Amino acid sequence: MIYDDVELHNVAGIQSVNGGVRLQRVPEDVREHLEEGARMRVMQPDNCEIRFVSDSAESYVTLSSEGETDVTVFNGTFDERARYTIGQEPTTIRLCPQDRVQRLGRKWWKDQPFAPNVRRVIFGGYRRDPVILHDIKGEGVRPPRPEELPGIRYLAYGTSITHGFDCAGPHLSYVAQAAWHLKADLINLGVGGACHCEKAFADHIAGRTDWDIASLALSVNMQGFSLDEFRKRVAYLVNTVAGADTSRPVGCITLYPYFRDFGVEDSDLQCGGTPDAYRQSLRDVVVECPLPNVHLIEGQEVLTNIGGLTGDLIHPSDNAMIEMGRNLSDRLKPWLKGHGPTGSPTNESNATSG
Repeated sequence: MIYDDVELHNVAGIQSVNGGVRLQRVPEDVREHLEEGARMRVMQPDNCEIRFVSDSAESYVTLSSEGETDVTVFNGTFDERARYTIGQEPTTIRLCPQDRVQRLGRKWWKDQPFAPNVRRVIFGGYRRDPVILHDIKGEGVRPPRPEELPGIRYLAYGTSITHGFDCAGPHLSYVAQAAWHLKADLINLGVGGACHCEKAFADHIAGRTDWDIASLALSVNMQGFSLDEFRKRVAYLVNTVAGADTSRPVGCITLYPYFRDFGVEDSDLQCGGTPDAYRQSLRDVVVECPLPNVHLIEGQEVLTNIGGLTGDLIHPSDNAMIEMGRNLSDRLKPWLKGHGPTGSPTNESNATSG
């Protein structure tokens, strides 16, 4: 989305609030048809970015949050090591790329997915309340051009693990790590605690034309659903998303290992089946799907070391997220033949943000 001479990446809707615009990962007419948990989660700005190029050495972005939001600054692929926490009062962040990055010759960065002149204000981390953009100042501010951005768009839908909970920064979630290895641009549609495969979400993802490959992590949030309801919802999501354009690969990921796999039960958790029963249900949906672009990915082959989990034995730590990103990218990469830098030129979808 282009807004006020900048690109709002991973932003599909904005709402005017408190003297600025709130960034949302889905449009309002989609959000209002989601279940309550997802309606709240899609306003959390994980992996949303404000991106622009400026002629001036310094530029300024003024932000506020509806609570607290963590902010990380990159220039292209280079981490500026600038970290901020934005509160409810508008705060202005000064962006000034380091001189060495500005003087770096093209031959050293030409194979990187982002040009180093792209200033990236990225949201997410431990604090992720809805964020509001108030103002951007700088000389010659413009959106990045397509050639300054990745040629591949990778969309990820899933639970809090996809969303990036317990990560120290937005670039450390497993889907962000997978995007890093794929040299892809991440569209993160993780909805912590609310990945319920709603029809409205399936239709929204299917209707988007700004992604080249997708992963659907389906879904530990649905262990309270009966297996029949789980299968029904998952089948609609998989067939709808993949059927919208069969040239776009869709990887369906079974449940990642978690505490129930290790013999630890939660008395407050009402489950419709064992973890393996949900995994088998997704396998069956994939096998029965007639579409050539649907693929199965075993979650237990993505997260292989349970020692990388946090103490709740369900959310991965940064160590596990890094492992997962590498393993997932290895599975996605062969399906990207003919897309972007790993094959022939991708389509025009990299010209605008989602």
